[in-house]
Order: sequence, then C-alpha cells, then structure tokens
Amino acid sequence: MRPEGKIVALLVAAGTGTRAGGALPKQYRAIAGKPLLAYALDHLRHPAIGEVRVVIGPGQEALYRQLPGSEALPAFVVGGATRQASVLNGLEAIAADGGAGLVLIHDAARPFLPGAVIDRLLSALETDAAVVPTLPVADTLAAAGPALGDAVARDGLVRVQTPQAFHFDAILAAHRAWRGEAATDDAQVARAAGIAVATVAGDARLEKLTYDEDFARAEREHLAALVGRTGMGFDVHAFAQGEELWLAGILIPHDRGLKGHSDADVVLHAVTDALLGAASEGDIGDHFPPSDPQWRGARSSLFLDHARALIDGKGGRIDHVDVTIICEAPRLGPHRPAMRQSLAALLRLPVSRISIKATTTERLGFTGRGEGMAAQAVASVRFPEEL
Repeated sequence: MRPEGKIVALLVAAGTGTRAGGALPKQYRAIAGKPLLAYALDHLRHPAIGEVRVVIGPGQEALYRQLPGSEALPAFVVGGATRQASVLNGLEAIAADGGAGLVLIHDAARPFLPGAVIDRLLSALETDAAVVPTLPVADTLAAAGPALGDAVARDGLVRVQTPQAFHFDAILAAHRAWRGEAATDDAQVARAAGIAVATVAGDARLEKLTYDEDFARAEREHLAALVGRTGMGFDVHAFAQGEELWLAGILIPHDRGLKGHSDADVVLHAVTDALLGAASEGDIGDHFPPSDPQWRGARSSLFLDHARALIDGKGGRIDHVDVTIICEAPRLGPHRPAMRQSLAALLRLPVSRISIKATTTERLGFTGRGEGMAAQAVASVRFPEEL
C-alpha cells in the first residue's frame, strides 16, 4: 500500500546549463518561444500529483518569476552547490510544510514527461520504496581514449531517467545521511542508504536536453507537432476633437483623434481580438471590461501584451498578423513602416511577419464620411495539438 499523505513533485532546475550555450541557464532557454522550465511544469500536471515544488539556482529568482503564468507558479526554494544539495533543500522545504507520502524528483532538463510514465512510477510504489524509469541501451558502447577502445558489453545495462519516485520519508533520510561525492541522481543516494530501487519502462521523450543540438532537435519536433489556428478581430472608434490618434502604438499627426475608454488604438484592439480568438479566449471586453475605470486612458499595448502572454502560456507560436485599416484620412502610407516596426516589437516578432495595409470605402458609410476609423486583423497562430 502507498504511505499516507499527498504526492509531491520536486522539479530540480538549479543548474547553470553552460553546455547548452547561450546567455541563460538552459532551463530558461526557449523552445518555440516558451522556456524549457515552463514545459517541464506543464508536464507535471497530473491528477495524482497534489503539489509541485521547484528548486532554482541562486540569483535565478527574477528569471523564475518571469515564466508564463507567473501569477500561479509553484513555490520555489533556492538550491545548493551540487544537485544533491539542491534536492535536499527541496525535500527539507516539503518536510517543513508537513511532508508528503510520495515524492517524484524530476530534472527540468527532461521537460516532456508523458503522463504514462508517472502512472507506471506510482503503480510501482505500491510495493517498492523507490523506483526509476529506464530505457535499454541500443548503441554499441566502447572505451574512450585518443583512439576508440574495445567494445563494452551492454547486456544488463540501462539508461536511467527521471522522474525518480520514492516514499518521502525514506528518500529524505537518505539525502540527510549522504556523505559521498556529488551524486548524479537520487537513486544513487537511495542505494547508498540501503534502499532497493525498482525500475519501470521509461520513454524516449524523456531524453535529457544538454547541448545546443538537443535544443535544435526539440524545437523542430515541437514546431512540427503544432496545429494552426486563425483568429479574426475587428474594431471601430469615432473621431473626436481634442483626442490623440494612436495606431499600432504610434502617435499619428492629425487634427482629430479616436475616442474610446482606453487610448482607442483601433489597430491594437483588432489585433488583440484576433489573437484572443485564435486562442479561444473570448474577446478584449472579457479581459478588459470598458466599465472598469482602471482601463480609462490605458495604453492598448497592455491589452496586446496580455493576449500575447496567453498564447505563450499555452505553448503557442504567432506566425503572422495581417491588419487592414479603413479610413479616408489621414493618409497612412508614410506611417506604415513605423507601424509595422512598432507592432512587431510589441509582439516580439520579425517585421517580416507583420502586414499593415490601409484602404478607403470610396466615401461610403461612416468611415467614408470621416466620422471614424475601423480596423480588421487576421492572426495565424500555432498551438500544441492537445489544446
């Protein structure tokens, strides 16, 4: 029988990740626009896991708080000088909050954890105090040196993955008692304490991301699995004296501006609705009600940033945004390059993935009479298929 108490996942993300290259620790490096650590957190969402704790590196607090979904990130603890010290810090934090029945200790460098692996680990803990996922060794092994050495028998060898699952009290005691060199994983610590470690089948999707080519492969595989969606947005505002004319985040010289609850940027409003539509997240009024006084006079870039962050949080990728502005005046041709640059910067996209056009209605309708301005937008966004 499983010991009583909740099941906690401890996600170890305290390394510097220098072998992966780049200026950031690898757990914060983006794959298809989303940090690796965010993927790891997403894949720990499992009905049996009652809580997730994260171990981060010293000085990484700001990076962690900037992850997508920052308002609901799990609690974190700062790690130590070695992986074993980091894990012990995490286990002690769990113990200080009342402990757990079972704990799954997982490395953020293996972000794409299938739920079936969690199921197999928890099932094995019904009878065993410790269990790890493994894969057979398929490649030929040989001794290393200046020249290739003799082949090494691979019979009886396996590749050990994470998460590694334990009865909480047993692995906490093992880590407290550890006096060896730097441990490469928690199974090593468990065995040193006399705990037998069982195995279950691992998964190829749990391959560790270590080098730059690992990230390039993950990026290709992730993008290939995304499914395209299209969102459409439309917005209208009336001209008024004494107002400023903001379009795509650029102040346009004109004798009148657009009237609205916010800054009435008709372009950003249309694009925001297009992005929310692609994400199936309602419309701009659902997120920023015009009845709420806090949005009076607000910059529409806040609305756009919110929609972009929602897409990032779902693992989405904005491929292209096309905007058509409808008005008789002012002439917008001279301002289009600046508007494209501004919208691209707000969406964190290359300018080549932004299109802005302008047209008239041949003096028909309210835009033709110069009473106001309209904009329509189409956004192409790709999301993970399970969404």
